[in-house]
Amino acid sequence: MIKRATGFYDTFDRREKGTRATHYCPGCGHGIIHKLIAEAMAELGIQDRTVFVSPVGCAAFCFYYFDCGHIAGPHGRASALATGISRVLPDRVVISYQGDGDLGAIGFNNAFQAANRGDHFACFFVNNSLYAMTGGQMAPTTMLGQRTTTTPFGRDASKEGYPLLVCELLDRLQAPVYIERVSVADTKRINKARKAVRKALEIQKDGKGYAFVEFLSPCPTNWRMDPVAAARYTIEEMERTFPLGCFRDRSEQEAPSPNPVPQATIAELFGEGEGGEVAKVDPSFGERGFKFSGFGGQGVLSLGLVMARAAGHAGRFVSWLPSYGPEQRGGYASCSVVISGKEVGSPTVDRPDVLVAMSQPAAERYAGTVLPGGTVLYEASLPCPKVEEGVRLLAFPAMRIAAENGTPKAANTALLGAMSALGLHGLPEERVLEALDDSFSSKPHLVERNRKVYRAACDWARDNL
Repeated sequence: MIKRATGFYDTFDRREKGTRATHYCPGCGHGIIHKLIAEAMAELGIQDRTVFVSPVGCAAFCFYYFDCGHIAGPHGRASALATGISRVLPDRVVISYQGDGDLGAIGFNNAFQAANRGDHFACFFVNNSLYAMTGGQMAPTTMLGQRTTTTPFGRDASKEGYPLLVCELLDRLQAPVYIERVSVADTKRINKARKAVRKALEIQKDGKGYAFVEFLSPCPTNWRMDPVAAARYTIEEMERTFPLGCFRDRSEQEAPSPNPVPQATIAELFGEGEGGEVAKVDPSFGERGFKFSGFGGQGVLSLGLVMARAAGHAGRFVSWLPSYGPEQRGGYASCSVVISGKEVGSPTVDRPDVLVAMSQPAAERYAGTVLPGGTVLYEASLPCPKVEEGVRLLAFPAMRIAAENGTPKAANTALLGAMSALGLHGLPEERVLEALDDSFSSKPHLVERNRKVYRAACDWARDNL
């Protein structure tokens, strides 16, 4: 009896509105595999809990077909995305769907490490022995002697190595719960594949750990065969290199979790700091992004860290992200600081509200990225940088003020004082001074010297800016 498959959208609008036709070639195995996954999701009642991670390749448009949650991954990164989703949303059923080029080549380390960790998702791996979407080039799973557009005389082990046996490699790891290789070349094999898909998703439904199913799939177009010949080739040729079978099934056991680490809050792990507070949500304090930049050795990273600590002491949500070249001194250095009244979503600051530039290359590199309404505070001895309309430019003689007050290396502290005087960070000054003092806890003789520079910088900024 032929019936309409469940688990899909009513129509597949990849090609045109209202159609039930897919974008796959006639005889391709992806459509069969899609049907097995969709039906299993529907039968297990997990569609509303499922997040499907699409790959790059022929199956990049899975979100047009499966009636569940979706996210599209960059080339090779579907397993990495599945790891992140499964950890952030542990109550979800997560599926990573990848081809042999996507998983076996650029994404292999992502997939291998996810399996080694036993991350909680099902990885469905479609092996058609070549790069199908890009024109039939050799893939990691191309068989010895197999002709592709990049191995026109057949794959030669002495030149291109041997085909990658992914199930066998993963079976050497301790963490995976379930590993099986199946085929969709004929009805008998499809029925076995149906059971494997269901088992992999049951393992996810029950939260037992990592499941991996490899599908041997025909690719008539790139194999230059009709669908019947491609199915026969899958059985007669591919199965010799990639034998079918269940390599591991621990689905009846509880997922192993050796050496469990007790969970704790950030405050429990790191403490509240002296006089500090645990961050509390404050919608009235809008998120502010800061970029501190200059040469290594100018104290750029330390300046950003003092700002981050001050925000933490003030009970704000904060992140600090450094970036620097290989040189210890004299090379490029910068850091991004985000201060917010709510949890920080990303530590990167591509469009800062405030840029503090201590070198000409830093000013040239970042001044044009500051948001309209933002501020560029730069060392006054540098040329005036170019900025977008609506950005405030403030030249501040940080090096001169630091030198005049007895600590030439404290130009970063002078810039901190200017920021406080101008209200650029929105933090209580006592918290800023606490954080400044903390940064010199190992060199207490520098505390008062830096406070002197800070006060002089505040006075100059108030009088002149």
